[in-house]
Amino acid sequence: MNVIGDRMAAAYDVAFEDLCAATPKGYHARRGTARAAVTHAGAATLNVAYDLSPTPDLEALDEMAAEVGRQVEAWAIMVRGDADSAVVELAARHGLSARSALPLLACTADELVYRTDEAQRERVRRVGAADSDRYADVLTRGFEAPDGLFGSLMGGAVLDAERIDGYLYEEDGQFLGTGLGMHTRGVVGVFNIAVVPSARGRGVGRAITEEVLRDGVAAGADAAYLQSSALGRPLYESMGFRFQENWTALHA
Repeated sequence: MNVIGDRMAAAYDVAFEDLCAATPKGYHARRGTARAAVTHAGAATLNVAYDLSPTPDLEALDEMAAEVGRQVEAWAIMVRGDADSAVVELAARHGLSARSALPLLACTADELVYRTDEAQRERVRRVGAADSDRYADVLTRGFEAPDGLFGSLMGGAVLDAERIDGYLYEEDGQFLGTGLGMHTRGVVGVFNIAVVPSARGRGVGRAITEEVLRDGVAAGADAAYLQSSALGRPLYESMGFRFQENWTALHA
């Protein structure tokens, strides 16, 4: 049993529901331990039928998958650990035959390592809904995604939501990076760490991540989690995060 993983999975579940409630076209539904979460963004992992329990409820997950697939073209089924044959077969029936590993990293507040100097910290600022268009633009460029991929994901009142904090990194009048903190169940989830290509390797991602974590801890979080790419993992491990478990996304 992975107690830390269980806690972070529960926090992630609430965070995804919060995001769906705040984003303009969001949809969220529950059946047993399975969930349907739809943001209408163009990325498969932002429209997900998922069950983060140790033993997924296949019938409920199948129902949630049908609902998500009805609403969007790009979507995924997500479970903790390596998807077993029953989940793989379920996904295949919905046309989802590819799989991606989503490493979950976590740490306690006491384990966090901060290294960003004061001058760079001052370039990271909290933003609200009034900055949603700029935020979406920098997020898109930071992930080198096609224009419009994220749709209205960060629009509406998302950046003004009570448990969601958005961040932009600004230097010499240029906006170079984004971050997002989501506060649920006494932990802070770190999302949307994206740096435009021209600014990489200068500590921008670290500065943004640290600010998300500082604010989360100041607001009462005693732990943090994130899902990391292979490229970003060394950075997060240098900040105190440790691998907890893999999740699996099954997609087209």
